[in-house]
Amino acid sequence: MTANDFGRRVLGLAAIAFAILTIAWRDFNGWQQIQPLGNIPHREILAFISAAIQLFAGLAIQWRRTERLGALTLTAIYSVFALLWLPRIAHQPLVYDGWGNLFEQSSLVAGALIVSATAGRGAAGQPPSAARAGYFLFGVCTVSFTLEQVLNLSATASFVPKWLPPGQMFWAVATTVFFALAAIALLSGFQALLAARLTTAMIVGFQFLVWLPAPFAAPHEQMSWAGNAQNLAIAGSAWIVADYLSRRRAATAP
Repeated sequence: MTANDFGRRVLGLAAIAFAILTIAWRDFNGWQQIQPLGNIPHREILAFISAAIQLFAGLAIQWRRTERLGALTLTAIYSVFALLWLPRIAHQPLVYDGWGNLFEQSSLVAGALIVSATAGRGAAGQPPSAARAGYFLFGVCTVSFTLEQVLNLSATASFVPKWLPPGQMFWAVATTVFFALAAIALLSGFQALLAARLTTAMIVGFQFLVWLPAPFAAPHEQMSWAGNAQNLAIAGSAWIVADYLSRRRAATAP
């Protein structure tokens, strides 16, 4: 494993975590939801199928020989989960929660798409159009992360540990600004690699400060555990974007 190879492993680990959580709770979580399908029969079986797909893909993406298959599988299943937010958006288009969840799930699609498009290619040549699309999609998702925090600033502040100086609202505003700056950098291409690396570091920080303590406070709530998997998956996608940009820089270096 090289320094520019870690993001796909993190995304795969998150997929494995989602699979384990789905099996443990015998149901989907708040991000990977199927409510638009209605009260379908044999829901539990469908959840287990979803878990099996993510477990397979999460393991497959770890190895070079099977990484493209694993990434394509993750691209497909995360696209389904993302598109299942569209009925809620259509029903309440002015409520940003649906949009926010759509783009959170789409950020996982972006990471998996980049891996599937670049697997085995190294740094040589022009990046495939699918990889560029995945990169652009993640940039758009970063805009959504900014909007989510702007529209829910008080709720964002409540996630910040109270012991962290100088205060909860300070970090809510600061991370919102950081997401905004990252979105501008990623979509414009100016200092994009630095932005991707700093965004990855920030999301990893969320993992340690916000989500890892959550199961200790509410061990029986699925969202305490699923939040860890979701944040880890977004961190993996951000890492994949940084890996992608790093390879592109290496390819164009004199």
